[in-house]
Amino acid sequence: MPENGFSAEEFFGDGGGMTYSDFILLPGYIGFSIEDVDLETNLTRNIRIKRPLVSSPMDTVTESKMAIYMALLGGIGVIHYNNTIEEQAAEVRLVKRFENGFITDPVTLSPEDTILDVDNIKKTYGFSGIPITEDGTLKTKLTGIVTRRDIDFELDRTKKLRDVMVDRLITATAGITLAEGNKILKESKKGKLPLIDKEGRLVSLMSRSDLLKNKDFPLASKNKEKQLLVGAAISTRDEDKERLKELVDAGVDVIVIDASQGDSIYQHNMIEYIKNNYPEIDVIGGNVVTARQCKSLIDKGVDALRIGMGAGSICITQDTMAVGRAQGSAVYHCAKFAREYAGIPVIADGGVANIGYIVKALSLGASDVMLGALLAGTNEAPGDYYYEGGVRLKKYRGMASLEAMDKGGDKRYYSNDDKIKIAQGVSGTVVDKGSVAHFGEYIIKSLLHAMQTIGYKTIKDLHNAIYDGSLAFEARSPSAQGEGAVHDLHSYTAPEAALFYPRDRKRG
Repeated sequence: MPENGFSAEEFFGDGGGMTYSDFILLPGYIGFSIEDVDLETNLTRNIRIKRPLVSSPMDTVTESKMAIYMALLGGIGVIHYNNTIEEQAAEVRLVKRFENGFITDPVTLSPEDTILDVDNIKKTYGFSGIPITEDGTLKTKLTGIVTRRDIDFELDRTKKLRDVMVDRLITATAGITLAEGNKILKESKKGKLPLIDKEGRLVSLMSRSDLLKNKDFPLASKNKEKQLLVGAAISTRDEDKERLKELVDAGVDVIVIDASQGDSIYQHNMIEYIKNNYPEIDVIGGNVVTARQCKSLIDKGVDALRIGMGAGSICITQDTMAVGRAQGSAVYHCAKFAREYAGIPVIADGGVANIGYIVKALSLGASDVMLGALLAGTNEAPGDYYYEGGVRLKKYRGMASLEAMDKGGDKRYYSNDDKIKIAQGVSGTVVDKGSVAHFGEYIIKSLLHAMQTIGYKTIKDLHNAIYDGSLAFEARSPSAQGEGAVHDLHSYTAPEAALFYPRDRKRG
């Protein structure tokens, strides 16, 4: 037993439901600097990432832009499925082809295409440096390249690319190393380096911005081909087997089976199908909140579990269905069981109202935390900004809201009756948070400081302390929660991140 406070087993042993707000961690001994803290963790049985952050597969949270920056920051994004199969696969491909050293399937055009075609590529993919081949495919000879500087001041956007492209090119032979390519880019001071075969056909492309990204984001989540890691969600319905195939072909690294109640015959069958047909793909099952549910999915072969039911800020499952579990208790009991039974990681999903709650989820045994509301409203989240009452906002909605269900979100549920939809979520708005690149760094730095304050250098050390009884917990009364927040001031200026979730704001 800790000298003060209670061990996790003692604190959660009475069977009562505990939320993140109901407890606080007692401080430990600081014997190291924050630079010594290592947040590397397991996402699944086989995949490790540098930061324990996962963006939720919600249509107002994660598409390719969010997934790219989550991976660059050392976490991972999970692309939602409230779209067509082709659209979701395209989002995965955008992540996989993003500035990762070698672009193995570069977008190409022909000399007969126009500047307008480059404009459309820029709008779709976010870049405008396009190799030009004889017929616009990788099968023919490289003839030139068009970059932004070649077309920025051209008024006639119907002009043929043969009239604006650069045809005196610096190229390299396919098969060179990343270091060799980077050296050529530095010496040539060019933005793009086409790699060609013996016949002069384009094989791949290197970008100077890739070199900068590798420098700016040294802890990026990448596979052995130096591509960013990305996940994608599917439902348990049979028609999503076709979706699964396209996602695997697009290069997805991990599949999240997205269901409101994960312990079902439908999810069991989907897990078995994936493991039988795509054994190389890791599967995250869920959502679950009890040890029995965890065992059920582990026995079917999942590589990680997603924990949470009804705890999200836009979720009303507990009110509508009278089913669910307080998130603190769910994470603790499920993580403990998964560790002892199979040694697989769990992802805490839902109820993360602030950065401190991420720390609490990790302190209960979660290896990673899935973020929805905390990332909604960033530049990289899907949707457009608008103003309401002078405040810049973005829409944020639960995948079980009527609005999302009309777009396909009802695939998370097990009824084919479209006549009456039972909403288990709501639609709302969140305040503009700026770029996730900056906000994510703020979150990560906060986690590093928190780990130092409670006295653990690694998430593994933190988890060991949970189960050997040395990590100390204490209950928080409502007055203790108030005391721990800003109080007794006429006015104050909050830190930037705190502005997103002021305690007295009502969610509607």
